[in-house]
Amino acid sequence: MSYQGKKLINDPNDVVTEFIEGLVETYPGLQFLDGFPQIKVVLRADVLRTANDKVAVISGGGSGHEPAQSGYVGAGMLTAAICGDVFTSPPVNSILAGIRAVTGPKGCLLIVTNYTGDRLNFGLAAEQAKSEGYKVEMVIVGDDCALPPPRGVAGRRGLAGTILVNKVAGAAADAGLSLADVAAEAKRASEMVGTMGVALSICTLPGQVTSDRLGPGLMELGLGIHGEPGAAVADIQPVDVVVSHVLKQILSTETQYVPITRGSRVVLMINGLGATPIMELMIAARKAVPELQLEYGLAVDRVYTGSFMTSLDMAGFSITVMKAEPAILQRLDAPTKAPYWPVAAEGDRPPAKIPVPVPPSSSSRNNEAFTRPQELNEQGCILEAAIQAAANEIINLRDELNEWDSKVGDGDCGTTMYRGATAVLEDMKKCYPLNDAAETVNEIGASIRRVMGGTSGILYDIFCKAAYTSLKGSPIVTSKQWASALEASIAAVSKYGGASAGYRTMLDALIPALTVLKEKLDAGDDPLTAFLLSSEAAMNGAESTKDMHAQAGRSTYVAADLQALVPDPGAMAAATWYTAAALAVKDKLQPSPS
Repeated sequence: MSYQGKKLINDPNDVVTEFIEGLVETYPGLQFLDGFPQIKVVLRADVLRTANDKVAVISGGGSGHEPAQSGYVGAGMLTAAICGDVFTSPPVNSILAGIRAVTGPKGCLLIVTNYTGDRLNFGLAAEQAKSEGYKVEMVIVGDDCALPPPRGVAGRRGLAGTILVNKVAGAAADAGLSLADVAAEAKRASEMVGTMGVALSICTLPGQVTSDRLGPGLMELGLGIHGEPGAAVADIQPVDVVVSHVLKQILSTETQYVPITRGSRVVLMINGLGATPIMELMIAARKAVPELQLEYGLAVDRVYTGSFMTSLDMAGFSITVMKAEPAILQRLDAPTKAPYWPVAAEGDRPPAKIPVPVPPSSSSRNNEAFTRPQELNEQGCILEAAIQAAANEIINLRDELNEWDSKVGDGDCGTTMYRGATAVLEDMKKCYPLNDAAETVNEIGASIRRVMGGTSGILYDIFCKAAYTSLKGSPIVTSKQWASALEASIAAVSKYGGASAGYRTMLDALIPALTVLKEKLDAGDDPLTAFLLSSEAAMNGAESTKDMHAQAGRSTYVAADLQALVPDPGAMAAATWYTAAALAVKDKLQPSPS
């Protein structure tokens, strides 16, 4: 279904000029030629044609690929960028204006992406500039590796590899080389680089309708950067599979698009296409580097991950691999003031991971890991049953907790609690010293800390740590000691989490449970009866959170009328595991007659 794309813009016809105005306000080292709206040229504020004693390096093309190319204007990279309208080659007059503004006696190099409009407009501008007495050379970059050769007159498209060529040329010019030498280095770099892109969505041009060409569950392989169809459409695959496919295309020995063979050193660029989160780009990078090393026998000298040449709001990424000859690496590492050139680590790559530091001593374990006892005493059997029941009930409640949390939080309470409960069950089979209640509670906290994360994870870890401190040193724990441990846990969670009764949190289940438990035990009631009654209080307390206005956690940002629709998920989770534990103890101590 097609729909009007949402954009934070004014007039769609003004997006490029207004972008440039914002860019130069943000970066004082940049300025633009006052020829709007026909002439849209971004140039270095410190370079005047009459005083420029180095080769000027100019690139450009249609807009919509930001930060390319205007974001790469600066000392050590581009001298100027010529901006066309969105996905439209800049007109000859704009290119000429840029050449005239920054080209000194040493001449200028035009770096052009391989699209027909760009080649023709930059080519005509180059010829006109030459007729006016300027020294001009042009290098065309076609780094696309998606389509098999030959590609007829059109040839390979220019993609994100152009950014690396810009950097090589800019650094060579900044070093004072002649126009011929700068052009030679740029051409050499363009022959060393290959790129392929993958898209999950189609970009939306300002003021236009979003295309529905690519439906749900599909991705395009081998796309360009102007929203044009890719080489193939396929079902969405895990990113590791996608990365492997893309690298295989780029490094194909059949097409030989790049002169990279086993033993080569390479530079890797993972480029977002405009709407891809950094998280997803980093996941791709984490797959690409070891695959290049292990599968292809390549040394990865530099990794650049981010959005460098986009396609408006397209979801997806491209991968660029460039042969890292010493001269090229030197140019890539050379300093630049271009605002969007990425900073990459120089020198040899250290190991990606190192061992987790171990404390000088272990206060509770005496440097030996716990193991599950071969035989459980009565307390161990009861504890095992309670833990197992509590964890299983949380696992069963996952979807309901997520549904509640989607209305009043971020929708992952059930998933988070599920991870913790699953880890507890797995670890209990292997390493919980169930005959020692205090150490078992401490191990539950360690299991939770390892897998849960987030606020709930740390609060439950604090909960268990406080209970452990209260219980340790007692081989056999009495009911009143359990009550004291619960009281200590609630106090610790309240202290560090900032919540108290009535704040719509898990404490609104646990505080009523503690109140009833202490009251019944102090009155001399049977401990099992006290536990069961306290579990009813926990569930009632959790249900009552519907009538509370949140004062802690993400629910504080949610309207009160929405909070009234569901109980607090954290409180319901706490009441659920507490009640399940109580019923399990009852079944253990008062088994049903067979």
